[in-house]
Amino acid sequence: MLSSPLLKCISYFCRPMFKQYDVIVVGAGHAGCEAAAAAANMGSSVLMVTMNMQTIAQMSCNPAMGGIAKGQIVREIDALGGYSGIVSDKSMIQFRMLNRSKGPAMWSPRTQNDRAMFATEWRKMLEQTPNVDFWQDMVSGLLVKNGSVTGIRTSMGIEIEGKSVVLTNGTFLNGLIHIGEKQFGGGRAGEKAAHGITEQLIGLGFEAGRMKTGTPPRIDGRSLDYSLMEVQEGDEEISSFSYKGIPKPAKQRCCWITNTNARVHEILKTGFDKSPMFTGRIQGLGPRYCPSVEDKINRFAEKESHQLFIEPEGWDTVEIYVNGFSTSLPEEVQHKALRQVQGFENMKMFRPGYAIEYDYFPPTQLSNTLETKLVRNLFFAGQINGTTGYEEAACQGLMAGINAHNAAKDLEPLILRRNDAYIGVLIDDLINKGTEEPYRMFTSRAEYRILLRQDNADLRLTELGHKIGLADDSRLEQLRQKREAIKAISAFVRSYSVGPEEMNGLLTDVGSAEMRQKMKLDKVLARPHVGLAMLARAVPDLQALLAKYPKEVIESAEIELKYEGYIEKEVETAKKMSRLEDIKLEIEYDYSALKSLSIEARQKLAKIKPTSLGQAQRISGVSPADIAVLMVHMGR
Repeated sequence: MLSSPLLKCISYFCRPMFKQYDVIVVGAGHAGCEAAAAAANMGSSVLMVTMNMQTIAQMSCNPAMGGIAKGQIVREIDALGGYSGIVSDKSMIQFRMLNRSKGPAMWSPRTQNDRAMFATEWRKMLEQTPNVDFWQDMVSGLLVKNGSVTGIRTSMGIEIEGKSVVLTNGTFLNGLIHIGEKQFGGGRAGEKAAHGITEQLIGLGFEAGRMKTGTPPRIDGRSLDYSLMEVQEGDEEISSFSYKGIPKPAKQRCCWITNTNARVHEILKTGFDKSPMFTGRIQGLGPRYCPSVEDKINRFAEKESHQLFIEPEGWDTVEIYVNGFSTSLPEEVQHKALRQVQGFENMKMFRPGYAIEYDYFPPTQLSNTLETKLVRNLFFAGQINGTTGYEEAACQGLMAGINAHNAAKDLEPLILRRNDAYIGVLIDDLINKGTEEPYRMFTSRAEYRILLRQDNADLRLTELGHKIGLADDSRLEQLRQKREAIKAISAFVRSYSVGPEEMNGLLTDVGSAEMRQKMKLDKVLARPHVGLAMLARAVPDLQALLAKYPKEVIESAEIELKYEGYIEKEVETAKKMSRLEDIKLEIEYDYSALKSLSIEARQKLAKIKPTSLGQAQRISGVSPADIAVLMVHMGR
């Protein structure tokens, strides 16, 4: 504990170092990095405060970005001018486009990444971003005056003023690590937990809860027999997250697939009596869609095996991540069980898996800008809001950083709607429905997923990113060229006619009915299993046109043409729903006076304070009848 005179001395000599910042970002994980970069690139002076400068943008769990719905989020971040897509592409060791066998609304890019390179690239980009300052220290509290945040207080006793503050504390708030019967404070393996912020926020009237997540053991790859596993290669054609055209790697690293078995399950069960999950030592709920291996065995007792994905941690390391084997069982049980997995017979462990329990704040306490309702100019982003996943955290950080900048500069906030982006779906879900378990994004959460595809994130969001000062002029020019290319391809396909003699051979090859008369190319393209590349084989002029454009642009044009009817229907549905968004509600309205509303609706509306009728109808517990009452009350 530092003495009072020493604290005064530190404060005195450090005072000239710290001007009043526009935005202070607490935490340097995925949310914190995006928040700092966004606010700084928009023109704010930014201070990023982290307990350890060596762990900026650490991939705490698996070394991968993207995946189902998450890949769409990374592309949206990039389209707006964020950094996650660029960093992911630069540190990529394998690329796969998931769900290719399904419709394009489900296609999701995913990269396997070099863990160390990912963090290095993020730090490099932040250090090269003007307006970003760094300070290594633990934030122990906030400075709050007259209902507004005015800065932070660190564990060294230093007070730093800020017009707005973004909290991105991850799993560090009163973090508690569990391995079997052992438990110790920590926000991540080898790093201490953060104390003080939760207690202060509760004192200010915030509601807090506990959540749990976990991570699997890390293995020495030299001790594995990969010949006994199924190899998983990357895609032959490497795509990317970023629209900036980051150079692609000349080669890719393999992943592998193996499985647990009955013997593995029996050994794991011997540790259940020491499992913190089953003995009640862990109070927080874990992610339902990414359960621990002991939870899978317990919940799905009829299954004889579970898949394990063997993922390398980088180009130049032998460390392996065992995806699918997240656990908090005693380390000796983990070791013994893993040695029964095919290919793991001589396995050596670098460190055991563990569970971590941490504080979060139910996100219904936030507005749709991610600003807290209780304290002005204070923003939450990432796992503090009850989400799980790098991508979910990063997009919240981006939006919190944008809106913290806007708050500091007295500008209008930026809000993405559900038909604008998966980011809009995520934030809308959080603030209206809340979450009692770690929230993870899925394509099924988005009702407009045909509009929110990974291929068109730039068409949806880059103009907006440019308008607010994040996407540069080169991105806008690239977008203009893409739109012109899609327009040219579309015009050709709609106007060019082909006859049976040109197409029937190709149609027969893909099992499609033969043509009986001439028709426009767009009508042929609408058939299943027919694509632009196939049509180009029969139409030399189309082949010459497509040769001018990149594969990704041709793919977008094909999707727009092929699914035009579905897209138009979703656009019309979104327009109808947006009419309710235009009917504004008074934030401080006294809903208790409307006795025609159900009791639950009155309670939920008073708590969440929706800004529009559209938002009100998405609140859990508010029925269509309640919305009708509100419309009648408003003279609608």
